[in-house]
Amino acid sequence: MSDLLIASVLEQYRQRQYDAFMQQPMPMVEDRIAALKKVKQLIIQHQAQICEAIAADFGCRSASETALLEIFTSLESINDAIKHVKAWMKPQRRHTSLWFKPAKNSVIPQPLGVVGIIVPWNYPLFLTIAPMVAALAAGNRVMVKMSENSQHLCQLLQQLFAADFSNEQICIIAEEGQTGIAFSQLKFDHLIFTGSTTTGKAVMAAAATHLVPVILELGGKSPVILADDYDIKTALSRILGGKVYNSGQTCVAPDYLLIPQALEDEVIRQAQAIMAKRFSDIQHPDYTSIIDDASFSRLCDTVKDAIEQGAKVINLIPQSKLDPQQRKFPLQLVCQPTDAMIVMQREIFGPLLPIVTYKTLQQALDYINARERPLALYLFSNNKAVQQQVLDQTRSGGVAINDVMLHVAQDDLPFGGVGHSGMGHYHGREGFERLSKMRPVMHQAALSSTKYLYAPYGKIGKRLINFIINRKFSRYE
Repeated sequence: MSDLLIASVLEQYRQRQYDAFMQQPMPMVEDRIAALKKVKQLIIQHQAQICEAIAADFGCRSASETALLEIFTSLESINDAIKHVKAWMKPQRRHTSLWFKPAKNSVIPQPLGVVGIIVPWNYPLFLTIAPMVAALAAGNRVMVKMSENSQHLCQLLQQLFAADFSNEQICIIAEEGQTGIAFSQLKFDHLIFTGSTTTGKAVMAAAATHLVPVILELGGKSPVILADDYDIKTALSRILGGKVYNSGQTCVAPDYLLIPQALEDEVIRQAQAIMAKRFSDIQHPDYTSIIDDASFSRLCDTVKDAIEQGAKVINLIPQSKLDPQQRKFPLQLVCQPTDAMIVMQREIFGPLLPIVTYKTLQQALDYINARERPLALYLFSNNKAVQQQVLDQTRSGGVAINDVMLHVAQDDLPFGGVGHSGMGHYHGREGFERLSKMRPVMHQAALSSTKYLYAPYGKIGKRLINFIINRKFSRYE
């Protein structure tokens, strides 16, 4: 299919959705909840097929991991929206200035129209459903563009959603080469993109043609700070557990570990002991494959570059070697990395964990702040003063203290980046409000003093203006 034909077909889908939206621009709460419940049942009834499809796309993806990280989190986001959408939809009363009373002010949430969602391959179900839930709860129509690396899941979701929803409400689009470019150029009422910073810039530039607002969920190098007061074994158990999820192919995965200099040998020893108990071999069905050959080669080149520049690389699953055929890559520590190494220059997105040492906590914070703002930051410390210092002196999309990654699964916490790690938030109320027009409305009363504030100004008007200004501002002297 030619680029022009793809763009034409996509625009037809969008226009049909927009026309349908204009026929029902303010869906009732019952309609929104009914749509959310249908999505929920779709996932519950077909969870085995979903796990199989995602595993087929990866080569090897644990059904248990898909159930935990994608099906469970998707269902939780739906349940949260079903529970709260009625309250979210209520008009919000706002304060009216004394000078304009008895007028009344409010903010009413209204649907935007058609929301576009560009889904990455690493968590293809959850990153389809979570933004879709926010869009449906807000009363919108939804178009979803899947990744070219999610062909099996895309085909399954197209089949399942077509059975329960019309294309005028939810439309699932497969990637056909140039689909992503054409999709990001459509005149959506809002566009959500999850992926790399480089692609995010291109998506934002395309969306700007029609002034389409965007949520960009990008990535970056999410640091983990281990303070000297925290138990090393407990910290590493959680850090390595998060790093192994999806073989590190997670936008909020721990990207590098900052530890006190004196603890390096102990950290390495504890990490080896922990992983020895978890995996004897990467052929284990719960150890996920790297998504494609290009990504596997990139990780191999990253390790080679680090070794050539003097880093010490430690395989934490030593009985296993690289498996190009199944694209399985053992978790490895990269010790004594330098800024010149590729491993410290870009998001790793794989099972490599550099260890950077620091002498003082301030040195660790300066190291983080010298780089682009990450999507997540993790701190392991029970010291309240240390926790506050890290929160005050750093900026990131989100923070988890004494764990990693789990903040993303908290439905009442907004999820989003800052700077190079993205813009905008969704999940829970923030997702609903982001995909709504929070429309300000002022209701003027029958009697109002503003009749004196029209030109030409008489004596009463001039006195009133003088009184308002001098009285109001004198209160703050």
